[in-house]
Amino acid sequence: MSDAEVLAMRVAYDGTGFAGWQRQPAAPTVQQAIESALATVHGVPAGRVALVGAGRTDAGVHALGQVASWRAPSARAPEVLHAALARLLPPEIRVLALRRIPPSFHARRSALGKVYRYRLVHGRPALPFEVRWCWPVPRPLDLEAIRGAARALEGRHDFASFAGAGSPVRTTVRTIRRIEVIERNAGGVDIDVEGDGFLYRMVRTLVGLLVEIGAGRRPAHDAARVLAARDRRAAGPPAPAAGLCLQRVLYPPQFRL
Repeated sequence: MSDAEVLAMRVAYDGTGFAGWQRQPAAPTVQQAIESALATVHGVPAGRVALVGAGRTDAGVHALGQVASWRAPSARAPEVLHAALARLLPPEIRVLALRRIPPSFHARRSALGKVYRYRLVHGRPALPFEVRWCWPVPRPLDLEAIRGAARALEGRHDFASFAGAGSPVRTTVRTIRRIEVIERNAGGVDIDVEGDGFLYRMVRTLVGLLVEIGAGRRPAHDAARVLAARDRRAAGPPAPAAGLCLQRVLYPPQFRL
């Protein structure tokens, strides 16, 4: 298979009904659904197509810019694959772009970073068409306190306090390039987090801490204290999965989709 062409896709999905991105033996996942559809299009048995994803989104987490690559077991034009996937995939999964890519590309190892967005609604109930994709926080939040706390988390740090259990890694050091708090109309707030990589549940735990600060349950300087503790118990509970979305995976120019 070393001479098989490599293809890559950019995928959007509503993660509400899925047990995350990564294939699992007894639960529906996004990877499994796409691999099954690709096997049908390529005309090979199930299990012959193996997708490599840029990251493993958790159960209930969404994506607008997930990226996955695979070695094609049979020759198919990208436009044929794209059209066939639109017919075969459930409406919760949509392929936004698909093309041939240099053989050196690897969806995870070639990535320079990722951008996640966490969506909140505060000070009012979430509307019916929002509730699947946000965290409704009943009381108004102090957004300036959140911005001040977020600045303490930017940069290169040991994020052990924000690492969920169950995902072994060689190091918990990561670089957060920016945390941006964006006000939307009528109580909507987006928290954009860009970094070179993320630990399991890191963004959700980070947002959970920022919301506690914004709600006045912790002082703004607590963000620096939690970071320095390097102890997951210091950070508190993670934010719910429904508000989190993988917005974009960053690649060098030759690999952009």
